[in-house]
Amino acid sequence: MTTDKNTWPVGVFDSGIGGISVLAEMVKRLPDEKYVYMADSANAPYGTKSCDCVLDISLNAAGFLAGKGIKALVVACNTATSVAINRIRDTLSIPVIGIEPALKPAVENRGNGAIAVMATPLTLQEEKFISLYRRYNTDATIIPVPCPGLMELIESEPPLEAVKLYLEDIFDSLPPPEISSVVLGCTHYCFIRKEIAEVLPVGVRIFDGNEGTVRHLARTLQSGGILAPRAEPNRSPEVEFFSSGDPDRMIPLCRRFLEKSLL
Repeated sequence: MTTDKNTWPVGVFDSGIGGISVLAEMVKRLPDEKYVYMADSANAPYGTKSCDCVLDISLNAAGFLAGKGIKALVVACNTATSVAINRIRDTLSIPVIGIEPALKPAVENRGNGAIAVMATPLTLQEEKFISLYRRYNTDATIIPVPCPGLMELIESEPPLEAVKLYLEDIFDSLPPPEISSVVLGCTHYCFIRKEIAEVLPVGVRIFDGNEGTVRHLARTLQSGGILAPRAEPNRSPEVEFFSSGDPDRMIPLCRRFLEKSLL
């Protein structure tokens, strides 16, 4: 049975276009749903701000989307999840789903080398990551890899050579041991997955948290009886975009990244 709530959209927010990589996975796996995406670009980047600041701006973004009549919220930002997910859940009366570095699958499929976790400096400093690190570092060698400025670089749509130079500098500076896996701890990094693979030795596996997040969303909507009714086959994704920054720049940018991710 469907109710009015079944037809309500799912809200998604990130500091910029990184959450589009999560949104694309949602559109692929849950094509009948409607979505509202908020790019909080006026406050980007989150990963270099104080925890108090990230908490405040995350609560504001969540409140904005809640005002759009959403039935669930996906915090598609590792930094915002680390800092603010519990407060957002306390504030809203709808399901709130976060994202976190995919350390568990990386450890379970780690091979013989260490696991490098690429993330913003703040994500790597927060208790959520530290707790994951303590839990899994006994089973595998985990190397945190802070990537300041990478989010902004990706959003600038630079030449591929600029991305590769950044990545080569990052990985060339890592200490031994040999890397067998890389975890993408920021949703923006999913857009340069191919470039990351190209600067790593052959056989290094790359993990991100997008698939697990979308599976969690699907289970939550199913168990709550609020899955969307079946839509017409092959319809275009129904996504409404908002930006706290320059909408004339950010909304077309979001649409471009979503289209590329769905190819």
